[in-house]
Amino acid sequence: MARGPRYHVLFRRRRTGKTDFYKRRRLIISKQIRFIVRSSLKHVKIQIAKAELIGDRILSSTTSAELVKDFNWRGGTGNLPAAYLTGLLAGKKAMKNDIEKGVLDLGIASPIRGNRLFAALKGLADAGLEIPHSDVIYPSEDRIRGENVANYAKILTELESPEPAQQFSLYKKRGLNPQKLPKHFDEIKEAILQKYK
Repeated sequence: MARGPRYHVLFRRRRTGKTDFYKRRRLIISKQIRFIVRSSLKHVKIQIAKAELIGDRILSSTTSAELVKDFNWRGGTGNLPAAYLTGLLAGKKAMKNDIEKGVLDLGIASPIRGNRLFAALKGLADAGLEIPHSDVIYPSEDRIRGENVANYAKILTELESPEPAQQFSLYKKRGLNPQKLPKHFDEIKEAILQKYK
């Protein structure tokens, strides 16, 4: 272990890789509202936060689980279509609370073009929020609607593979044919837009 007067122990959250304090400091100095997007294998979470001296104040929070609870979303809650819909819902909530602009906070996640985090960003932008970004990072429209999932389910069904029963068990448990995911996506999107008209 390192010793001596010049040895400096990093903050615990930096040592465990949970916080990039340099990036966080820059976001806080900007004094803008932050749209914090985090994802796990099962869920997508979006928080709207404002930095204050004592810490962050969360103005609003939205998770993909709300899609199931409030809008009867029957697809997966950790996939790309769910990320977009969560972003759209969070954006509409923000607009209702008179929040119109801010900056994106991805934390330590790698900014890979077309991933779930940027699908959520597209949802926020489509809700009417001003967030500085380039449209190049968005996933394609067919992936946002879940057409790739529907096509894959169709291929597996045509091959009469036992895999669809295993891979799409959550869809079947909730009563959704995975081949109808794009249509279901459009219905939920319309329901969100109607609720926050």
